Amino acid sequence: MSTTSADPSVTFYGFTPVPRDPEVLFKDHPTASGPNPKQDLYEVADFPFPDSPVVREVKAFVKKELDEPTYNHSHRVYVYGTALIKTHFPSWSYDSETYYLACLLHDIGTAERFLSTTKLSFEFKGAIIARDLILNLGGVEDQADSICDAIIRHQDIFVKGGNITMIGQILQLATILDNVGIRSNLIHPRLIETTCAAHPRISWSEHFASTIEKELKLKPWCHTTTFEVPNWKEGVQSNFATDVRGNAVMKPFD
Repeated sequence: MSTTSADPSVTFYGFTPVPRDPEVLFKDHPTASGPNPKQDLYEVADFPFPDSPVVREVKAFVKKELDEPTYNHSHRVYVYGTALIKTHFPSWSYDSETYYLACLLHDIGTAERFLSTTKLSFEFKGAIIARDLILNLGGVEDQADSICDAIIRHQDIFVKGGNITMIGQILQLATILDNVGIRSNLIHPRLIETTCAAHPRISWSEHFASTIEKELKLKPWCHTTTFEVPNWKEGVQSNFATDVRGNAVMKPFD
């Protein structure tokens, strides 16, 4: 089925198409554009995590494979993304469990067991792992596909044209907010403070920057090179790692 009206799973599992480019998404936005965007006073406790048998199984898998800084980052991404949408896109409709599973699994490809054992870019390897895991746990294929698509594309930051799934866009906005601080003014400082207290960064900026550099060294063809200068080669300082280390918004919490 090709339309949202014909297939309710499109809306439920977050496949609704939205503009890929945030500059298009936020252009003349009533609450998110301009120098003083709306910042609803939320705290981390306002966004409890979804729970289900599949969620519990995925959390156990992720907790075993990921180190604590990455596990905590995945939870901050859920909170920031959920708050951002609740404030600025209250009409958006999607399954919060599907988004949470995408958050939990979006960096699974950086786990020690996977990063250096595949020639695939970490987003692509992680997306395959995530899809297989959801299906093996008895999850719905549309849910597995939504999560897979969002993870594959979650670092397509410089793609300007076209669309992305709703869950894919939320995941992108939330990860780049936590990693670099971009558009942190769209959520309340109190939310950042309480979220970092509940899910500590543990020097996340340095940790993730080092992961970026590790993958670039292992796979100089990887998707992460899209953040770098044209014709990037090993030995050239990573622009992306530099931006992550320079995350001034999150520095007080690192």
